[in-house]
Amino acid sequence: MSEITPISLPKILAGPIVRRANARQVCFWLITNKAYKFSVKLFSQQQQTTWFDAQLDAQQLSQLQVGTHAFVNLLTLEPNAEILCGSRVNYDITLMDTDGSETHLLELLPTLLYSGQSYPSFVIRKQIAQMLHGSCRKPHHDSDDGLVIVDQQIELALAGQIETPDLLMMSGDQVYTDDVAGPTLVAIKQTIDSLCLFHEELEGATIGNSDELFENPHCFYQRPELLPDDPSTAKTYSQFFAGKRKPIFTSANASNHLISFAEVMAMYILTWSPEMWQLVHISDETIPEPFKQKFAEEQVIIEHFVAGLEKVRRALAHVRVYMIFDDHDITDDWNLTRGWEEAVYGNLFAKRIVGNALLGYWLCQGWGNDPTKLQPLFDSCSGFFTENGIQQHDELVQKILDWQHWHYCLETSPKLVVLDTRTQRWRSESSLSKPSGLMDWEALCELQQDLIGQEAVIMVSAAPIFGVKLIEIIQRIFTFFGKALTVDAENWMAHKGTASVMLNIFRNRKTPPNFVILSGDVHYSFVYDITLRFRHNSPNITQITSSGIKNEFPDKLLKWFDKLNRILYSKYSPLNWFTQRRNMLVRHRKPNNHKLTTLSNGAGIGLLKIDPACNKVEAQQLCASGEVVTFTKKD
Repeated sequence: MSEITPISLPKILAGPIVRRANARQVCFWLITNKAYKFSVKLFSQQQQTTWFDAQLDAQQLSQLQVGTHAFVNLLTLEPNAEILCGSRVNYDITLMDTDGSETHLLELLPTLLYSGQSYPSFVIRKQIAQMLHGSCRKPHHDSDDGLVIVDQQIELALAGQIETPDLLMMSGDQVYTDDVAGPTLVAIKQTIDSLCLFHEELEGATIGNSDELFENPHCFYQRPELLPDDPSTAKTYSQFFAGKRKPIFTSANASNHLISFAEVMAMYILTWSPEMWQLVHISDETIPEPFKQKFAEEQVIIEHFVAGLEKVRRALAHVRVYMIFDDHDITDDWNLTRGWEEAVYGNLFAKRIVGNALLGYWLCQGWGNDPTKLQPLFDSCSGFFTENGIQQHDELVQKILDWQHWHYCLETSPKLVVLDTRTQRWRSESSLSKPSGLMDWEALCELQQDLIGQEAVIMVSAAPIFGVKLIEIIQRIFTFFGKALTVDAENWMAHKGTASVMLNIFRNRKTPPNFVILSGDVHYSFVYDITLRFRHNSPNITQITSSGIKNEFPDKLLKWFDKLNRILYSKYSPLNWFTQRRNMLVRHRKPNNHKLTTLSNGAGIGLLKIDPACNKVEAQQLCASGEVVTFTKKD
């Protein structure tokens, strides 16, 4: 690859993405090749109104350097007057260089516009009438990309053919740092080199510095040889892994698991935007011979993924976008059990790998969800980022791991409550191998306070609160034999304390009469309607699961699970009385009125339509293949 000079690098490496936006605050996220100053204009072409038009000051521009030619920017604006609900907000962003030159957004990204547009735009509403949602976007899964469907929905809305989506909620696994295709890892290496993303010293690893990773013979498809396996924790392993020698990281697809912070940042740049893909050359020259066939198969899929990124970038610049992590954003089985946590956080190298991925999540996902809430994190961590690299990396990792405020709410109608089911876990005191509860008692108490007094709530939980019972029972059996990691035993009912408190929240008469729960994680889609048995005025709970954006469950296996689940755990099955949900009536919505199916398997994006009180809840899966699956409620 020929050397790329700073002059030839694109000024915008990723983004812009519209993040938190309401009547009093508008946020944009983007990564640039220099530390530009910015001027932003927010206005309405229809109303001839201007809400903001100024150069940003230090309070409005938060900027962190992650490489010689890479700067993460969060632009947080307060309009000079409240933006009226329902307004379409047009915007322009101007990049101002140190030599006084100015470049407007559309000069850099002319393909950001849809037909008939003069400027990119998005709509601000307090009332949520319809929203798009999904999870699990694995670039090298052999399916089309559900985020391209988001682009199609926005294009149809701008043409007046459908209603404009109010927001896009991505509920986990937006990136797979633990499961990376070989061609993507090649692109990551070249992106690191082109942008001079900062390298780091690695203590406790077989390599001394992250810049040695790609020179190591185990770099491609053999990274389990590089991942930590600390003999000092042999006792933990003998209990936790039943005596079987195994790397700390448990992903079945960890052959190209990301390790360094530079790799994580390069992954985000390549996931959200097409720019750096245009500057890389994908070749199997450095790939060991046994893996060249797999590399070639993955390359075909990755090239198709890259072809859709221009539309994905356009979509994310035209709708308010919110996100929350699940395990693959960090690593498979992240914080699954107390034993996993002791093994990982007791090993400096393993802790660094997890911390690097969480740093990437903060900078590229979490930051824009609620910049005000995360300001203390920025204040405490920004000093570690310098023009010469990250200083005191271990201390920075500890700060990011200690942060406990990734959850957030939107004061919409209905209120949107997004749960952190990863870092506030209810750990088992009796066994290293038992799954931790997805939220601990304190976090659940805080959740209940957020719910009290609301008439309706949309709750986002990465894992379904009400999942497929048969699969949960299988996970429970494996857990009984100390094999929770074998089946990824993460569900709300796996921990008695968490399950009991969460179900009591639904029973509490002070909590909302109408719940919509949006989830992902499982790589198939379904909709359940839940009510409480033996109680008048039961809350109406609708569990909607849309997964994945670019991932799917093995089709034949899912059909068997679906069939057995319907037989064993039908509405009136006596087996229901042996579950945590014995006092709840669960009705399955059939996809496209199919009599013999309750689960839908197809990559795409979920569409939720609701009335103001959440009395009428409609759910569809807009499949990337073009199929529309409607989950119809029984009368």
